[in-house]
Amino acid sequence: MYIEMKSEFQKKLVDRFIAYVEMDTKSDPESETVPSTAKQMNLARYLENEMKAVGLQEVSLDEKGYLMGKLPSNTEGQVPKIGLIAHMDTSPDFSGENVKAKFWENYDGSDLVLSDSVVMEVSAFPELKNYIGQTLISTDGTTLLGADNKAGIAEIMTAVEYLNAHPEIKHGDLRIGFTPDEEIGRGADHFDVKKFDADFAYTIDGGEIGELEYENFNAAGAKVKINGVNIHPGNAKNKMKNAILMGMDFNGLFPNAQIPGCTEGYEGFFHLNDFNGNVEGAEMHYIIRDHDLDKFNEKKALMVSAVKFMNDKYGEGTFELELKDQYFNMKEMVEPVLHIVETAKQAMEEVGVLPKQKAIRGGTDGARLSYMGLPTPNIFTGGHNFHGKFEYIPVESMVKAVETVLRVVELYTEK
Repeated sequence: MYIEMKSEFQKKLVDRFIAYVEMDTKSDPESETVPSTAKQMNLARYLENEMKAVGLQEVSLDEKGYLMGKLPSNTEGQVPKIGLIAHMDTSPDFSGENVKAKFWENYDGSDLVLSDSVVMEVSAFPELKNYIGQTLISTDGTTLLGADNKAGIAEIMTAVEYLNAHPEIKHGDLRIGFTPDEEIGRGADHFDVKKFDADFAYTIDGGEIGELEYENFNAAGAKVKINGVNIHPGNAKNKMKNAILMGMDFNGLFPNAQIPGCTEGYEGFFHLNDFNGNVEGAEMHYIIRDHDLDKFNEKKALMVSAVKFMNDKYGEGTFELELKDQYFNMKEMVEPVLHIVETAKQAMEEVGVLPKQKAIRGGTDGARLSYMGLPTPNIFTGGHNFHGKFEYIPVESMVKAVETVLRVVELYTEK
């Protein structure tokens, strides 16, 4: 059965999305609070009220910013309890303050002039051509948009409201969860899986239309502290140890081709995300990624051996390493219940979406939740170019995300 969302709900979907993106919810990796930024709670409280208004029950928001609710089943028999999850924070990599979305109705395939100085050129972003005739929502060139993951929130909320308004669409219990701090790897830190009480879940946190993912990177973060020695440059011979230069030397120990700009598909990488300091001291922050667990462990071992090498070269204690695992490939946890992926694929096909099953070159809350007993693959939101000023999302893709969710929950009443 093809479920076509009515036009009034399409408008609600867009209105919701715009309301959400206008709230700054940027997370902060340097903060030790939960959530990492207080402003995430502004959206959480707004959503708490909205969830109650659209008919969700048992709505709860805790002091750490985890928001949950339930849409009770309207069918009989044994039907799985399905979770739908999205995150409220936006990436710390780019400003999310004063977002002013721009609309491009009946897009004609030309370059998008976001501002006087920022142009999204089709030559650089050829996938724009896939959306000729559709309505795009973009940034104004000064901020990110926030489709990652406020599009997912808007799609879940619209699906829930639609189900409540259309009881002819049968569904089992639905659990709704919105989390803070996913962008800094902490979204599942305090997620109460037992309280959520779902048999499995989906994060609505993917990219372009059709994306369906149950594989992701194994991930680690490395903080490298470099202790230099600053001496007046006129008297520095055999005394100065320039932390900046030593850091450059250190980075040269890693394979040049194993960086994000040179890898794709299942290829892993080392990514130097931050390098700050001066002659006396510096810090380098890396992320380490690989889908293959053995290769992932080899990359971590290389990081450890590189630090040892530099300490042998420049003196013990010159380099200090803090290496932490962040999340693991959910594939191992999802494969025993692969029907949840196959059902999502079927739902996409039945609402006219071509599934694009791929491995995530990143991670979602679902990666960690899968290891916490809640298998959680990832479904598309429709967005492109997350975390920067060229972010955009086609409205038609958002509509298809909602229709996919609606069909997924209905399919489980037919099995």
